[in-house]
Amino acid sequence: MEQTAYNFKEVMSKPERLAPGHRMCAGCGGTITVRTVLRALEEGDKAVIGNATGCLEVSSFMYPYTAYEDSYIHNAFENAGATLSGVETAYHVLKKKGKIKDNFKFITFGGDGGTYDIGFQSLSGAMERGHDMVYVCYDNGAYMNTGTQRSSATPQYADTTTTPAGKVSAGKVQIRKDLAAIIAEHHVPYVGQSTFTSNFKDLYTKAQKAIYTPGAAFLNVMSPCPRGWGYEPSEMMHICKMAMETCYWPLFEVVEGKWRLNYEPKNKMPIEEFLKPQRRFKHLFKKENEELIGKFQEEIDRRWEELRSKCN
Repeated sequence: MEQTAYNFKEVMSKPERLAPGHRMCAGCGGTITVRTVLRALEEGDKAVIGNATGCLEVSSFMYPYTAYEDSYIHNAFENAGATLSGVETAYHVLKKKGKIKDNFKFITFGGDGGTYDIGFQSLSGAMERGHDMVYVCYDNGAYMNTGTQRSSATPQYADTTTTPAGKVSAGKVQIRKDLAAIIAEHHVPYVGQSTFTSNFKDLYTKAQKAIYTPGAAFLNVMSPCPRGWGYEPSEMMHICKMAMETCYWPLFEVVEGKWRLNYEPKNKMPIEEFLKPQRRFKHLFKKENEELIGKFQEEIDRRWEELRSKCN
């Protein structure tokens, strides 16, 4: 699609499609992700919102009440992709028969547990079949809703309730799965990776592209969790900035198979700047664990160079 000019005041004055009064934590990235993505909908377009079980679902929906202004479907952990696939297919059938006149868009949200892991099968199927829908992963790096258990999105060495850091272990052993790259290999028209920048332009424009590019689209949004990551709510934007400046969470998109880097730091910062504000990594700064930060840095550098190669 052709990208329109970004007017911050105009975008922020759009009516909210996620009502206030939900029960998400202060400093949570999940609701910020939802609000920014839904703002990308054009006025007059309606939407069907899917939501895999998780923090976002239990906090924004308590039967019979929902915080969403659009049609809303609560899915189980594993079937958000399949449910929206079916709804999108039914919509096109009914519209062809003249039973629906309005324009609808189909957007589903899932945390990393319900996206990287439990719901990956239905997500992969929806992407492969090419349904005209957007799947948005609000990636907070663990199963936060059920007690901060590790997921395949959890970064290496993170302290979680199922990978506790201590005398026996230094946190999660495995490196983080690169889900955006995996979905890009499904050859969908649009994949974007983003987080919260100073004016939200990157996430907003990527959401706009994802929603209005015909076919299947996927957005992976780093959405920090104050309880699971262990930071003060006021530090959220700083952590997102450090994720970009250290290249832990690069901003990129894959448009019709072409990789594009959206931001490259002028002076790439060491990974410690991202790790320090988070209590889940405090054990890495003990003298006996110093070498682990070096290994973390090596993995970040490897992935960064690999991404730059794809984009060049």
